[in-house]
Amino acid sequence: MSITDSGIRINKYLSDAGVCSRRQADRMIDEGRIMVNGTVPSPGYRLQKDDLVTVDGREIRPEEKKVLLLFNKPVGIVCSTVKQRQETTVIDYLNYPVRIYPVGRLDKDSEGLLLLTNQGELVNRIMKASEYHEKEYEVVVNKPLTEEFLTQMRSGVRILGQVTRNCRVTKTGDCSFRIILTQGLNRQIRRMCDALGYKVRSLRRIRIMNLTLNGIDTGKFREITPDEFTELKKNLSAGSGTGN
Repeated sequence: MSITDSGIRINKYLSDAGVCSRRQADRMIDEGRIMVNGTVPSPGYRLQKDDLVTVDGREIRPEEKKVLLLFNKPVGIVCSTVKQRQETTVIDYLNYPVRIYPVGRLDKDSEGLLLLTNQGELVNRIMKASEYHEKEYEVVVNKPLTEEFLTQMRSGVRILGQVTRNCRVTKTGDCSFRIILTQGLNRQIRRMCDALGYKVRSLRRIRIMNLTLNGIDTGKFREITPDEFTELKKNLSAGSGTGN
């Protein structure tokens, strides 16, 4: 739960926080048990963002709603929470009412599925490279694919001082392919292609584990569904297979 610029009635705040019902909150205010910034508020008081609420001397800071968004990031949006120069960050673009941050990155020139959340532990579990969670991408390059290129991409390419993990690569056109990675090195696909003499023309992430772009237009987002979240947790618990 977050407090908007217009505030929130204190009885609703306490009810949403699971402290008591709205009616009970009004009674507790009358009894002097609830205080805001050290004084007893009126029953209709609207809390502001910096207000400190206590009940029987105990500070009340309800957790914000747990959020996990699936966002179809357009090209040109930066996956950062810090604005630099004239760039548009994903946080600026979404302007979501709850503080969220991206899970991993998609570089400015790439598009597709990006997860954003306010759940730190979930971020750590999804990002843990040792778990072999899957990410799937559609890629277009600057010249026709050869069997040698496809074989090398599948078996590993030396970048950043290491050889990439084996991965699945499927040719989808003369100059296009799909690739499923289980690691997330910086600009990995672009670096792999560069090392083999190819330049990426477009790169789109279409899946992270069981989560896909299906039904999400470019520049739009939606919250994860309960069924998707249940499946995601299963994948994370399994530690391999259908994730990252």
